[in-house]
Amino acid sequence: MEVRELRALDEVWREQRGRLEDLDELERFRQRLIRSWAIETGVIERVYSIDRGVTELLIEEGIKQSLVATGTDRNADEVVAILNDHEEAIDALFDFVARRRELSTSFVKELHALLTRNQRTTVAVDHLGRTVERELLHGAWKRLPNNPRRPHGSVHAYCPPELVDSEMDDLIGMHLAHEESEVVPEVEAAWLHHRFTQIHPFQDGNGRVARALASLVYIRGGWFPLSIHRDQKVAYIDALEGADRGDLAPLVRLFGRVAREALVRALAVGDQSEQDLSGIRQVVGAARDRMLGTTPEVTPDQLQGARETADRLRAAGRTQLEAVKSLIDRDITGLRQNFSVQVEEAPPADRRAKWYRASLIGFAQRDLHYFANLGTYATWLRLRLNDFDVGARDDLVVSLHGMGQTFRGLIAGVAFYERADKREDEERLVTSEQALIQPELFQVNHLEDYAEAERRFCEWVNDSCTIGLGMWERGLESG
Repeated sequence: MEVRELRALDEVWREQRGRLEDLDELERFRQRLIRSWAIETGVIERVYSIDRGVTELLIEEGIKQSLVATGTDRNADEVVAILNDHEEAIDALFDFVARRRELSTSFVKELHALLTRNQRTTVAVDHLGRTVERELLHGAWKRLPNNPRRPHGSVHAYCPPELVDSEMDDLIGMHLAHEESEVVPEVEAAWLHHRFTQIHPFQDGNGRVARALASLVYIRGGWFPLSIHRDQKVAYIDALEGADRGDLAPLVRLFGRVAREALVRALAVGDQSEQDLSGIRQVVGAARDRMLGTTPEVTPDQLQGARETADRLRAAGRTQLEAVKSLIDRDITGLRQNFSVQVEEAPPADRRAKWYRASLIGFAQRDLHYFANLGTYATWLRLRLNDFDVGARDDLVVSLHGMGQTFRGLIAGVAFYERADKREDEERLVTSEQALIQPELFQVNHLEDYAEAERRFCEWVNDSCTIGLGMWERGLESG
């Protein structure tokens, strides 16, 4: 059930963390992530709403009343107070871990009191079925049932108030046993979060506490707080409902993806800071590393290992695309006189590579939020569908390339779709559409087991082909 790619990525993070901790940019990244957590955890629960644009400003500039006032549906002072409570709760988690405290029911109550400190009331349904507002109990178990009615009319039953004490004691006991057994963070975070929400021990605020507890697991594991974004809410709710049915795997995968994105971004945050170092500071840093016997970046052997892994994955990806080509040739080629399908791979010197490089840099920075290091390693695979009867060409492109301005052994995979059409006033084909096929990048590093990396990559390529061919199919014209 664990997300295996995280084990190798975690090793890379632990290798590099000490060096990155010296950079102010890592602390800025951490603070931005904490502010994102503080905002999104309330948006998901509809405690307030905050516009996306305002959210981005708050993440970058800090929680300010003047900014909040332009993009919320509630009194700005109240929202700022709640956001500050959320931030303080995450700070409390870091302090809790630093003090090496064990999780207890008293700390769970402390978290709830802190997270809801400036929330005075909660919505409830009385015995006549009317929606009413009641005073919110801070840091105290619920006294009345809080079983919500779902849209289709059924009632979701949580733990009755009289059993909360014993259920929470059992939860804490099992969590401590899991810590002793060294259950991996994404699995333990998913289990703890879900089991807590099944109990639903508080009158309100249970989702925020659950995400704080999952974040506690991540922080104790040396990772970053688990920040679920509003755009992930549907997948998040679906995963929780799957866990209700006994399948925890979707929630583990979701939490794993969130952890992976944070670690990948953390490994890249030092890039600009390191570029801005003066020559003297670079010499001093190198002298320090030599004295301590440490290696600031990956070694040449590790770099070569990462490249060799990517080369092998490119070969495996080509096999996948050749299988797709065979299927298209069997069922489609021949239906049109001038239709053909090709599988190609090329080094960066290919004549299309300049355009692909520009596209990849744009996708990476704008949509996937990382630096595509095409100088360290770059190659691509292409499934090309030519339909000259209608003057069109469709490409499904898979790129493998280095990540981060400072290469630390991470290789990214990006899949995108490109369509070119012949314009009426021109003979040549001109790009008319370009889009990411997969909303998430593929990531592998020099420490990951190759067999596991190949399995993940082949699944990712197959998914990319399914989505990309769907884009192609929707653009077909009848001949």
